[in-house]
Amino acid sequence: MKRVEGSAGVALLECTNPVLGKWRVRWDVEAKEDGSASYMEEELDHRPDADEIRSLVSGWYNSQTDERILSGFEYDGQLVWLSSENQFNYKAAYDVAVQTDGKNLPVTFKFGTDNVPYYKTFDTVADLQDFYVKVMRHIQDVLQNGWKKKDALDLALYEAW
Repeated sequence: MKRVEGSAGVALLECTNPVLGKWRVRWDVEAKEDGSASYMEEELDHRPDADEIRSLVSGWYNSQTDERILSGFEYDGQLVWLSSENQFNYKAAYDVAVQTDGKNLPVTFKFGTDNVPYYKTFDTVADLQDFYVKVMRHIQDVLQNGWKKKDALDLALYEAW
């Protein structure tokens, strides 16, 4: 699976070598102003059916969604790594702050990268709430975008070939 450059009108399903039974499935076509395009492509050793195409494309969108959730959020201009463990820690700190009227504060989290760490201290429930709400909004926006892309998959475009 790789991103390649080609023409905007590229076939989404193409037999590239009938002797060897090589087929290419393409998706996520991003047309450019010059008539070219960038798209994802996977070569298979057989003609895929609709279920296999759906699984291949959906799996790729799922991995893209996971990656954007994990490493696509910034707060205070700093990258925030949203691993499952970090999401749990942020939620736990927020929940305790709300339940105890901030008695667990201040709380400090490490943002940035391992090479360039950034430590952010939250002193008030309001500041921690601002952060947590933005984390949750990021996750929801990324999920909805991924769902939208998967829902837009039109398998009929692959049947013409």
